Amino acid sequence: MDEAIAVYGGNGYQGKLVLAELVARGIRPIPVGRDRARLSAAALAVGLDDPEIRVAALEDEAALVAAFEDVEAVINCAGPFTGTGRRVIRAAAAARTPYVDTAGEQEYVKSVFDTFAGAPVSVVPAANDGCVPVDLLAHLMAGEVRRTDRIVLTHVIAGGGGPSRGSLRSALGTLDSLVSGGFTYVDGEWRTAVPASVEQVTLPGHDRPTDVVRLPLCEVVTIPRHVAVGNVESVVEAVVGERLRTPIPPELIETLPDGPSAEARAGQRFTYVVDVWRAGEIVSRGVVEGVDTYGTTAVIAVEAARRLGAGGAPRGVLAPANAFSAADFLNFLGSAGLRWSMRP
Repeated sequence: MDEAIAVYGGNGYQGKLVLAELVARGIRPIPVGRDRARLSAAALAVGLDDPEIRVAALEDEAALVAAFEDVEAVINCAGPFTGTGRRVIRAAAAARTPYVDTAGEQEYVKSVFDTFAGAPVSVVPAANDGCVPVDLLAHLMAGEVRRTDRIVLTHVIAGGGGPSRGSLRSALGTLDSLVSGGFTYVDGEWRTAVPASVEQVTLPGHDRPTDVVRLPLCEVVTIPRHVAVGNVESVVEAVVGERLRTPIPPELIETLPDGPSAEARAGQRFTYVVDVWRAGEIVSRGVVEGVDTYGTTAVIAVEAARRLGAGGAPRGVLAPANAFSAADFLNFLGSAGLRWSMRP
């Protein structure tokens, strides 16, 4: 394991999955965080007998910078990201080390683009199961369609045993955005509190339409940065949207398991739909399908970090399609079990 990637928050639920994926890929993980004992336990749990642990609290910028030196890339798994992610990016930039994170918080991701455009390293936020494949697929689809008026993104997730504690904390911390629907890209600008243009979507394999509601997805922030489109919006099944908008008290979150079991994750199915509209009708549809959102996120984050560490991506904050070859990355994900398709 000569290649090394630092994992900030490696003792968390998503972080441990990323550590395990790095080990499986033959890449040396370096867990980073504030608690040496918890980091060591996480490393041992994924099969690292003599792990290199780097202790660095968020408040200690010098320690963070030192922790991110002499590695190929940094993967930040320490959510919620809204209040902490920018500190980790600053440290990675100061260490001149490429950065990815697994964030799903739309407002945070937009703030990264707004704040770190001039970063001296490659920065790819939201390297997760939804944003990366959907962003890449939208890029390929745009090349096949003469003109695009609007893109509607739909996420459907079934099973899985429920979200991790980290995901619940992120939802609680961004509740206002979840309730309002977050950002929508309208006429070339990101706006808030915009009503959804669709109330129903007919999903792949369904004969009848499904009720949907606005939900803030990160792809709304990334797709307009490489696709010539006037409007991009994101929706989910109405029943899921309502559940996400119902806050869980912090004290209850802390009593729950770290996250779903491996068996529960194996039973989860997700479908992400990219509908390209022109003149009031859908002219092209792309579909991403897979199993286990958390496990898929680990695969995507590791591959994104590995590719950034190998060089070749521009500096600054990048949408996935600006950092990677869309077809090549999607084909890699296909070999890892993710299915994707697009049709007129």
